[in-house]
Amino acid sequence: MTWEQAQPVAGPLRFAIFVGEQNVPAGIELDDLDAKCVHAVAFDVDGKAIGTGRLLPEGEIGRLAVVKEWRRRGIGAEILEALTAEARKRGHTELVLSAQLQATEFYRGYGFAPEGKIYEDAGILHQKMRKNL
Repeated sequence: MTWEQAQPVAGPLRFAIFVGEQNVPAGIELDDLDAKCVHAVAFDVDGKAIGTGRLLPEGEIGRLAVVKEWRRRGIGAEILEALTAEARKRGHTELVLSAQLQATEFYRGYGFAPEGKIYEDAGILHQKMRKNL
C-alpha cells in the first residue's frame, strides 16, 4: 500500500506499539519517509489491522510491528515475506534492517545476518542486519 492507503490503520498501530509499549518518542515515530515507502498491513478476519511494516526505496525494511495478541503466530513472518517479495519485484539484490536486539533471532530465521556493532536508537538497543536476495 501507499502511505495514503496505509496511514489510517498503520499509523495508529505503530503509534500504539512503538510509542505506547516501547516508549519511543512520539515525535519521531511517523516520519517523512513514510510517504516514500511501500507499506504492508496484516488484518484479522474482522478487518482490524494487526501488523504492519514498510519497505524504503533503497531496500530497507522498517517499522515492522505486530499487536501483542497476535505475536508469535506468524503475522510478522507474513509481513516480512510480503516486503521481501516486493523488494525482489523492485529489483533489489539485498535488504537491510535495523532490528531491535530482542528481534534479531527472528530475523536470523529469515536469512538476515548481523552487521556492525549494537547501537541505541530511541532508547532501544538495535543491530543492523543484512540479507542477500
